[in-house]
This record gives sequence, structure tokens and C-alpha cells, in this order.
Amino acid sequence: MVRTTIQDMRAALAAREFPTVTVWNRLEGRPRSTEFGRALRAEVRDPLWMLTRQWQFGEFQGEDAGTPVTAKYHMRTTKPGRYRPRETPPGDLPGGLPLETVVERRPLPFRIGADRVSFDLRLAMGRRWLKLAPLHHRGSYVERWPIRLPDPAAEGDTALVAHAEVWATMQAVAGRAMDGYEFYVHLKNGGHAWDGIQGVVSQFQKQQLDALIPRFVGWFDDLITQPPAAQAYDPSRLEHRFDLAAPEASGETVLAAEEYPGGHLDWHAFSYDTSGLTLGATGAPGEVIRTAVPGTVRFSGMPLPRLWAMEDGRTDFGAITADTTDLIRLLFMEFALTYSNDWFVLPCDLDTGTLARVDGLVVTDVFGRRFWVEPAGAGSDDDWQRWSMFNLDIQGEAPVAADTGFFLPPSVPGVVDGPTVEEVVLIRDEAANMVWGVERSVLLATGDSLRGEEAARETLAHRRLLAPAHTPPAPSAPIAYEAMNTVPENWIPFIPVHVPGDNREIQLQRGAMPRVLDGTTTPPVPVRPRTTLLSEGLSAGQPYFVHEEEVPRAGTRLSAAYNRTRMPNGRVVVWYGVRRSTGRGEGSSSLDWDRLVDRPAAEQE
Repeated sequence: MVRTTIQDMRAALAAREFPTVTVWNRLEGRPRSTEFGRALRAEVRDPLWMLTRQWQFGEFQGEDAGTPVTAKYHMRTTKPGRYRPRETPPGDLPGGLPLETVVERRPLPFRIGADRVSFDLRLAMGRRWLKLAPLHHRGSYVERWPIRLPDPAAEGDTALVAHAEVWATMQAVAGRAMDGYEFYVHLKNGGHAWDGIQGVVSQFQKQQLDALIPRFVGWFDDLITQPPAAQAYDPSRLEHRFDLAAPEASGETVLAAEEYPGGHLDWHAFSYDTSGLTLGATGAPGEVIRTAVPGTVRFSGMPLPRLWAMEDGRTDFGAITADTTDLIRLLFMEFALTYSNDWFVLPCDLDTGTLARVDGLVVTDVFGRRFWVEPAGAGSDDDWQRWSMFNLDIQGEAPVAADTGFFLPPSVPGVVDGPTVEEVVLIRDEAANMVWGVERSVLLATGDSLRGEEAARETLAHRRLLAPAHTPPAPSAPIAYEAMNTVPENWIPFIPVHVPGDNREIQLQRGAMPRVLDGTTTPPVPVRPRTTLLSEGLSAGQPYFVHEEEVPRAGTRLSAAYNRTRMPNGRVVVWYGVRRSTGRGEGSSSLDWDRLVDRPAAEQE
């Protein structure tokens, strides 16, 4: 062993030249047997032995330090006032709503492709208007905005008649109820409430009906909040992206959330944007100067600072086991057993949505001495040795100074999640060399959810009843050639394609499998997705691309549901949002090409 002589201990400790050189604060037993239990028990022998043990633990060592009595801190505060979802033009941050609602809310799914859905909301909106409208006009609204009876023989009405529950509901309400959503769209587009009413309507009656429009439209807009044209959800990234901007004395600070999967929005979802982006935040930042009395940090089962004291037995530190790689548990044990009584806490009240920076605090101890304490996280942002907690990261790789600000997002403490309405699992299929978007749950026309495989099986069975009779040619060989086999219709393929202008990088493009009826694909009809999660751009005839790195080997899961929360003022907020979570691994569609299949003996004759 090589011995190293330290000439200047104070300088060596300040420069951290020898990390193992610390103050002697450990006492370990040296048992002469293989059992360590007795050596760790610290048995009481005699008073002299007890005093020696206390000396060894450093309890007789005095420190030139005093307990803090008061602390006065200075803090600069600001609040974000501008909001930009993705790369759209920025606007003012909507007030009166939690940030989760502003970011996650999506348009309600009243149409998926060409199919009308959410008839539960359509009926509720119709009933609401009929309660507001005069009694003698209600029949006219049912005739003007009816819910028609689907045609079982029409291909376009397959989604309304293929499922028994949906077909029964449509038969019960067709011709008897009003489609309130179509009437709502008519009013939002500038129409009048008396348009299409049969009979003579006086000018006074027209004014009465138009006066009911704000009550009806405001009721539905407040019932379920919906976003403007721009949304924070990025379908190509399968997550939300947005920016916030807060005014500063020297300009503005932009906070970027690039990978928010949905759920609870907290401080760790944000980073400082130093790219020079400006969102036009205006206003004057504030400051807080407050004097507080520090309090000691306490937690349940905390060990007492004195060695020979009766401690709370609810926490058995001797039963804690930790491996050498379990760093979190080791750090917790070191804090609880060694440094727990060295921490103090100061009360500081902040409004939600505040970006705060502590310039420093003046601490006065029991001896009347004052100390100026600055934030501990100062220094280079890339310095891994600097101490920081609840600090936001700074985007980019350039060496910059760390920002010690703390951001308290305007979020809510809890959100109630409704039943899953739509669910899609994106999985990798190495055998087929593609990615599949498996629709695990689809939204029916009645607003209920149905398992994707059941919905696909029922719609396929109905289409087979509508398909014309097909007589296959008589087989002439005991085997037959198949170009490919089939997969369930709730499996939507995503095939790898080149990124435009790049010969190496690829992305995933939504494809379509041909529908097989009676063993044939003539004429070829592509299978379309039945969820809004996979129907991006379908109504406009645009392709849908997903970045290849967004679907790892473990897969990814997307779920859409209604969410509900309550604001501090008691207001209830409901929105329809999407969340992303980790999948359950790879999958196999059993898709195969160039197959030779055996024909039964009865078919060969």
C-alpha cells in the first residue's frame, strides 16, 4: 500500500483532491467470528465503556456553530403568459383552466372518417335544446335535425348496424330524437335557431329563439372543453409539445416541454429554451422579500442525534439492506443516519404558475451572527458535481451557466380518469419487418367502447352478408398457392419508408391491408382504422407518418379517455385527452407470403 502525505489538509479538502480523506465519523466492529450481530449491537458494559463509546462517536466534540434563528430571503418571481402548441403561432395562455387541460384537450370525436359516432352526446345536446325551445316548436326541430334510421343494406351504415347494441339504440331513437350536435355546428357557423322551422314564425319569436343560442352554446362549451384549431399533441411523435413564455426584466424566459406523454404535468417536464425563440411575453416581474423562522426537517422514524436515547421503534434501520449498486437507498440511509439533523426548512408560499429565483438569504444564528447564503446550484450547467434539486435543464450542448429557478406549473393535484374510450398499441413485428397499430379498443356510435377484435369480427361478418355470392373455381390440384394470409382488421400496418431527402433514415407510414371477403380481394378495398388515434389525415386524404424511434422494442401504448378535475374555486373541468405509456414487448401478426396450402379431399373432387 502506498502512503500519501498531505501537506495542506484544508486545501486538499477544498479542492477534493483526495475524496477518501474525510473527518473520522465511522465506527466498525472487528468480530472474531463469522457472526456480525453482536458486534453491531453496541452492548452496554460499564459507565467508562459508555463514555468511551460516546467519545468515539464524536458526541463530546464541540462545534463553533449556532442554530439559525431567523432567515430573510429575496426572491424574483414571474408568471408565464404566452403559450405556443408545437410550431403554431403563439397566443395568450388560457386562464381559468389547468395546464393539463390546455395541453391535453382534443376535439370530441363526433366523426371518425365518414362514420358518425358519439350519439350519446348528440342526444344529450338535442334534449338540452328541446328543453330550452318553446313547446310548440319542438317537433319542428326533430324533423329538421333528425337522427335517421340506418340502412342495413348500405355499406356506409355498416358501423351502425353491424353491432347489436348500436343497431338496437339507433332503432329506438331514429325519428324520435334530435341530433343536437348538427344543430350546434349550424349555430357555430352563424346560423339562426329558427332556420328550417315549419310554419309562420314572427319576428318576436325569432328574437326569442336567437336569445337562447348563448345559453345552449355556452352550456356545451362549459360541459366539455375543446381546443382551438391548434393542438399540442404531435401525432408523429405520439406525445405533446408546447412552449411557455414568462416576462423578465431583460426580456423573456421560454420554457419548452418537448416530450410530455400526458397525465400529471410537473416541473420536470420543462426545460429552458436558449435558442432565441420569442413568444411576445409582456409584463413586469415581481419580487418577494420575506423573513421566516427556520424549522428543523423531521420525518417519521427519524433517528435522534444523541447516541444513547430512546428512539421511535416504527423504523428499524437495522433491517434495511442495500446492495452496492442501490445508490438511492444508500443515499437515503446516509441522509437519515448522518445528516438528517443538519437540515432546516423555510416556509415560502408561491402561486401556481410561478417561476421563482432565489437571489440569496440572510441567516441569523443564536449568537447574533449573520451569514449570506447563495443558491447551491450555481455554476456550469454541465458540472455534474454541483448540487441541485428541482432545477430545470437547459436545452442544447453549449456550455452555459446553470439557471437555479424553480417552476411551479399551474396544474392540479389530481385528475380523475374515465374509462378508456380508445386504445392503440404500436408493436414491432420482426418476422413481418413492420410495425402494427393494434386497435385494442374502438369507439362505437353509441359512445361506448368495444374490444377491437370483437368490433372487427362483427363488421366483417356483416359485410360478408352484404357481399354478392361468389363461387370459387373448382380446384385442379391437391395444393393451392396463396400470395399472403390475412390478419384481423383491427391490425393497421405501418411500413418503413425513407425520409424525404435522406437515403438512410427511415420513418413509419400508415398502410392498409386489403379486405378479404369469401376468400377474394376483388375489388381491392383497403381496411381503414376505426380510432381517431390512427385516423390522422385520413379524411383529408393525407398520409400519416410516425418517427421510427418512437416505437421501441417494448412498444408503446396510446389511450384516449375523458378526464375530470376540480379547480380550487370549485369549478369542474372535463376534457378528452390522449396519454402515452410503455408497451408490453414485441408481437407477431403471423403474416406470411407465398404460401402453399393443402386442400381437403372433398374440395379436390
